[in-house]
Amino acid sequence: MTIKQPQYILTDIEGTTSSISFVAEELFPYFRNNINSLLELKENPIVKEAFEQTVQLAKTEDGETLSTDNEIIEKLYRWSVEDRKITPLKTLQGILWEKGYQDGTLKGHVYPEVAACLKKWKEDGINLGVFSSGSVPAQKLIFGYSVSGDLTPYFSNYFDTNTGGKRDAETYATIAGILNLNPAEILFLSDIVEELQAADSKGFQTLQLVRPGTAQVWNAFAHSFEEITFE
Repeated sequence: MTIKQPQYILTDIEGTTSSISFVAEELFPYFRNNINSLLELKENPIVKEAFEQTVQLAKTEDGETLSTDNEIIEKLYRWSVEDRKITPLKTLQGILWEKGYQDGTLKGHVYPEVAACLKKWKEDGINLGVFSSGSVPAQKLIFGYSVSGDLTPYFSNYFDTNTGGKRDAETYATIAGILNLNPAEILFLSDIVEELQAADSKGFQTLQLVRPGTAQVWNAFAHSFEEITFE
């Protein structure tokens, strides 16, 4: 797929740079298997704040009152099983995944061509950023401890649900404002049609990655980063 060369490429992770199965079959189970260790970290300011946010969101979103730390853990476990895109869950997942990456239990999956393409795009003067529902620390871990080595030097920015929902058009307007770029100068890569629609509605260039297990649902698409060329 040949498109106009952008000044900036913003990429999703799951189903785009990395396999969906890695997240579902390795990262999520690791979190659930080690979730009780969060109780040992509850005085950590980040963990403490995430626990407080969990109590608030359980009340406002699900009408539940959580009174004990164990109830908070149980709620986070259920949210993980349901793959809820909830900020405190993503924050705490990132904290536990960091330990797994650092001790070598986890290695971030990226598709074989991703590292070389990121390097080429960067050398061609295109700035690169990440937008994922996973927390920014979790994003940096998957790329920092990837099977292709440390890819974090290629990225200038990271965005997560603290910026806004990935299917919310206004989030993309916010990102363009943060980057101080015309939306048309930004190419957004994702496997999810609703995300592509939201970015497209704000003037972004958009392209769907059709990885194994993904159906092509967007006019502009590629099966790998290598298929993306610029004019």
